[in-house]
Amino acid sequence: MYLLDPAHALSKSSHTPKRLPEWTFEGVIPLGLMSTSATTTAALHAHRKSAARVALFELAEAPRNLLTECFRQFVIDTIPLTRQDAGRLQSEKFEACVLPLEPSAGPIIELARESPSNSRMVVFGLGGSAQDAMRYSKLCINAVFHEPLERTAAIKLVRSTRMLVMHEFRRYVRVPVMTEVGIVTADGGRLTATSQEISSGGMSLKTSHPPEPGSMVEVSFSLLTLPRIWVRGNVAWRKNNKTFGIRFDTSDGRRQRLKEWIMGYLDT
Repeated sequence: MYLLDPAHALSKSSHTPKRLPEWTFEGVIPLGLMSTSATTTAALHAHRKSAARVALFELAEAPRNLLTECFRQFVIDTIPLTRQDAGRLQSEKFEACVLPLEPSAGPIIELARESPSNSRMVVFGLGGSAQDAMRYSKLCINAVFHEPLERTAAIKLVRSTRMLVMHEFRRYVRVPVMTEVGIVTADGGRLTATSQEISSGGMSLKTSHPPEPGSMVEVSFSLLTLPRIWVRGNVAWRKNNKTFGIRFDTSDGRRQRLKEWIMGYLDT
């Protein structure tokens, strides 16, 4: 399945020194600032300051190097950790963690979730199937890098989740999270889907047989500290890749519990 590139640059002139504006959130070079030499480029990078750290837990060299490059593009540091370093997930602050989706993943995620500093960190799985991700859905896996790992797909996923990793919550209202979702259709049919993103207003999902757009449904799911919740909604859109979106019924009071959970998740 399926981040704010703050930087600061100084320019010297033979006349009056000119103060240049900061880079924009998307890393766009401000008007009038052009890098014309290797020295200038090096100076720009020297002024960059990382705002987040991602733990790369027990990753092989090839995926570790590729993900390091991908996160670096968004000024996010990566810290390689071995199984002997697992304790650092409790004693140090990490904004995110990438780890292989294998049987031993559960205890490692739990270890991090038990830490006050990392209880809400973004968790990326590497490899495995949707079923493997669902095995740890109660631990709130946010997204998965599929194997074989491809640069384009990896950068796309990092870009789509960078706001959450960088704690830019005011500009990012959707929470990427993979959890099992039960769906009951208007005619009594039942489906099981995998969530992709959740907000207080709706969610995007993926299943083998998406319901028709416009149809009424009731979804149920649980998220970390949020016990199973049921919410009514209607199917707003559907794509050919078997993903679809549900817009929650604004008159359903049960939606408030989800809204409170999301606000608490982002404020932590």
